[in-house]
Amino acid sequence: MTTRPLAVFDLDGTLADTGHRQHLLRQTPRDWRAFFAAATEDPPLVEGVALALRSTEDCEVVYLTGRPERCRRDTVAWLAQHGLPEGRLWMRPNHDRRPARHTKLEILRRIARDREIRHVVDDDELVCDACEEAGFRVIRARWATPSETLRDAQQRAGRT
Repeated sequence: MTTRPLAVFDLDGTLADTGHRQHLLRQTPRDWRAFFAAATEDPPLVEGVALALRSTEDCEVVYLTGRPERCRRDTVAWLAQHGLPEGRLWMRPNHDRRPARHTKLEILRRIARDREIRHVVDDDELVCDACEEAGFRVIRARWATPSETLRDAQQRAGRT
């Protein structure tokens, strides 16, 4: 039996609607602990979930998020609660503050050494650009309401 290619999905802004918790990033200092703790209440993004479910037809679905490792249990529970396919979950180390475009690309390159990556689905334009430049096929998750707060967190603070 051959190994199926991977469909790699981001979480925040791709599968999970973070709108209700973004106010926690507008305050100074940003309350990252509360921001990630509130992720358990994220509603699913219907378009992203549907794409993940369709991807199971010819791919193994896996997840790559900028969420810190300390959020693993809640994240796995959220994925199951919303009927998303079971799959490996890559998360950033708790104290890694590099921009997501660096951490995610590093992980993708490592994964691609052993597995074919069919496509990467992400809402972060800089992550998408970096993945495309590295030769990965990208599906840009443009179905969530754009947020300057989340964009700033992704591009400057590197957290999600």
